[in-house]
Amino acid sequence: MFIVVVMAKKKSSSGKSVFNMFNQNGLKVILGLVATGSFAIAFGQEKIQQYVSLSPSSNSACLEQFYREIPPYLLKESLSKHSYALCFNGFNVMYSGVSKTPLWVAEALKPQRLSQKIPREDSFHEENNVATEHRATLSDYRGSGYDRGHMAPNADMPNKAAQFDSFSLANMVPQAPKNNQQVWRELEEATRALVTKQKLDVFVVTGPVFQGKKLKTIGQGVIVPSAVYKAVYMPKTGAIGAYYAPNDNSQQVRIVSVCYLEEQLGVNLFPQLTEEQKRNTYKLPLTATAVKANSAIQYSHWDAESQCAEEVASEQLKALQKNFKSGSTQSSSGSTVTKGTVIDAADQDAIVKQLVDALLQYILQLLR
Repeated sequence: MFIVVVMAKKKSSSGKSVFNMFNQNGLKVILGLVATGSFAIAFGQEKIQQYVSLSPSSNSACLEQFYREIPPYLLKESLSKHSYALCFNGFNVMYSGVSKTPLWVAEALKPQRLSQKIPREDSFHEENNVATEHRATLSDYRGSGYDRGHMAPNADMPNKAAQFDSFSLANMVPQAPKNNQQVWRELEEATRALVTKQKLDVFVVTGPVFQGKKLKTIGQGVIVPSAVYKAVYMPKTGAIGAYYAPNDNSQQVRIVSVCYLEEQLGVNLFPQLTEEQKRNTYKLPLTATAVKANSAIQYSHWDAESQCAEEVASEQLKALQKNFKSGSTQSSSGSTVTKGTVIDAADQDAIVKQLVDALLQYILQLLR
C-alpha cells in the first residue's frame, strides 16, 4: 500500500502528476483498495491474537493432529446428531452414527512421522467405541460392490498401533473401487510426497461428501458418499487447496478451494484460518512424481464465488477441543482445556504475509 502512495506523488516526464492519469472514479477505487488492505492486515492480526489464547499448551498427541490444535467444526446441526469425537493413534475422527461413516478425519503429516515405513497388515475391524446401533459392521461392506476406503490411509501411520487404528470402520467410507484403488491412492501418495520431498508439515482433513436427495446405502444403513475430499494446508508456504473426486469409477478429480468445499459440506474445515487464506487455491499435485524437491507448489486462483464457512466463536471451539484428548473417545461433552500457548513472531509474520498475498491476488482479479 505504501508503494501506491509513493507512486501517486511522482511526476511524469511532462511535469504532470501521475494522479492525472486517473479519473475521479479510478482514484476512489484505489483508495478503496488501500482501505481494504489495511482492514485485511488488521483483521489478520486480530485473528492471530484470538488463537494465541485458544490453542492448548498440553502435549496431547490427539490435539496435535489439528493445525494449531483446533478441530474442524460442524456448522449444520443435522451433522452433529449421533456424532462421536474419536481420538486414535495418529489421527482423529468425527464419526456420524447417522451415516455410519466419518464426517471428517484429521491428521498432521510431518517428515519425521513418514521417515519409516511399516509393512501393511490388514486388520479391518468394527469400532467398539461407537454404540452398536450407530456402528458400521464388516457385514455391511461384504458383497456391496464398494471398497472399505480409508480416509486416514494406512501408509500415513507411524507405528503398529496407529496402523491397527487406521483399519477401524470408523475411518472408512464405502468407496468405488477405481476411485479408492487408483485416484485416491495417487492423491494420498502425492500428499505424502509433499512431506517427504519438500520437508513440509502438511495438515490434512479428509472425508465424504453427501449430496443428492436419494443417497445409496449398503448393509444396515451405511450411506454411500456422492464424492470424497481431501483438504490440505502447508503453514510454511501458505499453500492450500482441496481434492474433490466423485465417488464412482470415472477416475475424475479436481482441485477446489477450501471455501468451495466448506460450502458443500457445512463444515468449517480450518477454523483457525481466515477467509482470505481459504479462498486461495494452489496447483496441488495429482501424483507423487509431480512433486519436485526444489519446486514449490504454484498458485492457481482466488475463489471469489464460493461461500466460505462462517466463523466459529472461541467458546465453541474450546468446547469442541474438550472432546479430543489422547486416549479418549467422547461425544459432544468433554473435559477441561488447558491454558493457551504463545504463537511465535515468525509464525505471526508468516500468517500476515499470507493475508497480504491473498489480498494482492484479489486486487489483481478486480483489475482484470
